[in-house]
Amino acid sequence: MRDFYPAIDPYQTHRLAVDAIHTLHVEECGNPDGLPVVFLHGGPGAGLSAYHRRFFDPARYRIVLFDQRGAGQSTPFAELTDNTTWHLVADIETIREHLGIERWVVFGGSWGSTLALAYAQTHPERVLGLVLRGIFLGREPELRWFNEVDGGASQIFPERWARFRDFIPEAERDSMLEAYWRRLTSNDEATRLAAAQAWSAWEGGSTTLLHDPHGGGDFEDPHKAVSLAIMEAHYFRHRIFLEPNQLLRDIERIRHIPATIVHGRYDIICPMTSAYDLSQAWPEAELHVVLAGHSAADPAIVDQLVQAMDRLADRYA
Repeated sequence: MRDFYPAIDPYQTHRLAVDAIHTLHVEECGNPDGLPVVFLHGGPGAGLSAYHRRFFDPARYRIVLFDQRGAGQSTPFAELTDNTTWHLVADIETIREHLGIERWVVFGGSWGSTLALAYAQTHPERVLGLVLRGIFLGREPELRWFNEVDGGASQIFPERWARFRDFIPEAERDSMLEAYWRRLTSNDEATRLAAAQAWSAWEGGSTTLLHDPHGGGDFEDPHKAVSLAIMEAHYFRHRIFLEPNQLLRDIERIRHIPATIVHGRYDIICPMTSAYDLSQAWPEAELHVVLAGHSAADPAIVDQLVQAMDRLADRYA
């Protein structure tokens, strides 16, 4: 099995103002003359991690990564104003133009797969290839699956769900999303932080196939917990700013683009149905289903993602 490439540091960072409010943190890593690839992180609101640079051969790729609006080192932190799917699509184009890149590979996982599809369908002429992991299409059943009492994920990880559920009084559990939103936007800072940590513990602890029901999960850092929770709740309340079934409806716009889909068979956050439906609408894309959960760091998922990136580097060498 293929593993991550060695850890690397950026050779250049940018502070890129994309409007009067938002300034993005942008990194470039690898080979400045290599095949350009842009990495789209998950969440919304999860921000970058150092291991995100390691899916790509640094000798062959010019690796572009950025913290999306309100996340990570982008500012203002956790800002929801002018923060929609379509603002982020426009930001990706702004970054491409700023860096003088004509066309690039687009790599996205989880929410990043949603954003990658939305970007590619808007700007297909700018996309050399797509590598998508942990597919999330933003449809109503997907939103309910992980966040609501009747969704289904609660029956698989009941111990962790109980802590997420019990943060909300029983009388408000008919819409967990709205109940959390009220607390995430409370005037009381302690209430906001507690809600963010409860939200993020449910998600961050549900990513792996080998599941520790009592472990802290991926988003214990309060800073990351706040941006993840408030951003996800904002996007979910607005149904990802997409029309119903939009990303499947508009597959024709990107059918010609080389694409690889990697999905964990036992992904609890983004169920396998999403990847299957995407592959049925887009049979030209390669679908790889592996014995894994949701995490991009799962060895079986890393193996397929690194292989996919190496194949694209070979193709465009």
